[in-house]
Amino acid sequence: MLNTYDFPEFPYVQSKEQKSGQTLRHPVVIIGGGPVGLTAALDLAAQGIKVVVLDDNNTVSVGSRAVCYAKRPLEIWDRLGVGERMIEKGVDWKLGRVFLRDKEVYTFDLLPEDGHKIPAFINLQQYYLEEYMVEACDRNPLIDIRWKHKVVSLRQQDDHVEMAVETPDGIFNLEADWLLACDGANSDTRRMVGAEFTGQFFQDRFLIADIVMKADFPAERWFWFDPNFHRGQSALLHKQSDDVWRLDFQLGWDTDPEVEKRPENIIPRVKAMIGEDVEFELEWASVYQFACRRVDQFRHGRVLFAGDAAHQVSPFGARGANTGVQDIDNLSWKLAAVLRGEAPLALLDTYHGERAYAADDNLLNSTRSTDFITPKNGASKRFRNAVLDLANKTEFARPLVNSGRLSTPTPYLDSELNTADEGAWKGRMVPGTCASDAPIVVNGKEDWLLEQLSGGFVLLALGVEAEPVPAGAFTPKVVTLGSSFDDSQGLVSERYDAADGALYLIRPDQHIAARWRSFDADAVKSAISKATAGAI
Repeated sequence: MLNTYDFPEFPYVQSKEQKSGQTLRHPVVIIGGGPVGLTAALDLAAQGIKVVVLDDNNTVSVGSRAVCYAKRPLEIWDRLGVGERMIEKGVDWKLGRVFLRDKEVYTFDLLPEDGHKIPAFINLQQYYLEEYMVEACDRNPLIDIRWKHKVVSLRQQDDHVEMAVETPDGIFNLEADWLLACDGANSDTRRMVGAEFTGQFFQDRFLIADIVMKADFPAERWFWFDPNFHRGQSALLHKQSDDVWRLDFQLGWDTDPEVEKRPENIIPRVKAMIGEDVEFELEWASVYQFACRRVDQFRHGRVLFAGDAAHQVSPFGARGANTGVQDIDNLSWKLAAVLRGEAPLALLDTYHGERAYAADDNLLNSTRSTDFITPKNGASKRFRNAVLDLANKTEFARPLVNSGRLSTPTPYLDSELNTADEGAWKGRMVPGTCASDAPIVVNGKEDWLLEQLSGGFVLLALGVEAEPVPAGAFTPKVVTLGSSFDDSQGLVSERYDAADGALYLIRPDQHIAARWRSFDADAVKSAISKATAGAI
């Protein structure tokens, strides 16, 4: 138990299969009721797909675990109806400070521009995140969460997956057209299908200590290299909700994790960091080891992997849960289209192509962060310390400081679903990039652009006349500057390079599929066909 949170206990309920003895087939079964699995349930249900979620526990995650949630996942959760509550409860922040010993050497701003609905980051204990999503799932008749249900074996057929599920009342069988494995880094599903999980473990350990204290530290990310209170190692400080603070201490590889988790060993470290006279209570502690790995294929037959079951990174950079949520954002619309018979299996295969590319990008950044934070030899350490020393004096060295490159969306620049640009464009909104938000006015009321870019494919027309383009199930909604909305601050035109007119094709996951300077119905239809792997 924690001092600041009472864990809910969700009821175990016998399913129809158990009561009837029949084996029923479901469109989608999700293994894992954590942030990624629950996001998948909400996203698929939003598209009319019935889902069953199986979780072998009956509560939310114990301990705060994941803490930092980035802008893009929050935008996804906002679209699914749970983001506003998370932001309201969480601690929003965008500034980070890096220290060498007791001296600040570098400050960064993760969202230096105005005009965004969602903050750069919030800090929120994972159990709140899961609690809010469970409540949202319980309100949705298309979602069936089954607690105390553990998949103990599975067998794949050409068109479905057969599972044996263990419950307090024994084992029963169920089937799924598709199985989505969101069961974490130690995924049993991965083992059952023989999926390879390769990469590297790093020979270092960090202690997490969550404490409750009243303190006047700002809501910023503070990272120390070789601080006076923890010489020769690194440390991190973050503020969470309910006056809970996350502290990370580098321990080194030779330490005993069980010994380091003892309160009598944690409390002196905490006092050295925050001061002997500051009152606090130890809330939760854990010791972790870095790993940077990913699965060989995100799709194994009828089994799809997402989140930590598909990839594992070091916690510095907040690339774990944030990346997993973006996996779901990419997968759900494709899986829903295949289930409805609207798109070929080839569309589902692009899930691996796009998200493995993103995973490799995250693994690269995470590995570089880990190498900078924990140098492997004397030369690397001298280089790191020289960079930190120069960062305090010169601009050029600051981009080299790497205390964890904070999570940002990986654009699918080389995706086979993109239509290549013609002509010259400025700005970041290239095909494969997720659409940027901006303030707008709709029917005289303040609104946000991303709320207009949802519900399927969208044609965003900025200073260009556009007409509906028939494309079957993928016929895009037309959203036009001037008639659908007003660009109240000019930021839409600025961010989308619309001075000479611009037309964007936006995918259901709000990624840009194509863009043009003028409307051509045949070009739009061709781009939709390409973005759906030839569905039309």
